[in-house]
Amino acid sequence: MDAIEDRISKIEQRNIRVEADKAWETSWTRRFFIALFTYLVISLYMSVIGVEGPWLNAIIPTVGFLLSTLTLSFIKKIWVGKFKK
Repeated sequence: MDAIEDRISKIEQRNIRVEADKAWETSWTRRFFIALFTYLVISLYMSVIGVEGPWLNAIIPTVGFLLSTLTLSFIKKIWVGKFKK
């Protein structure tokens, strides 16, 4: 009986980790930090290669990233709905 209870406990712990990972993947906190790091890296890169106004021009790919995260979840819902059929 202890073996079964131990296995159930491990499964429950795993489920908690999986749910936390899933919540992180869809969180605005994650999106914000990825967008921030994307903006900083692209700005620095544009600065190094001599692009005029790198700090302003880096906004475009950052906004593109944020838009892609919004639209991909919509597309994912459609895909999952068709996949389940």
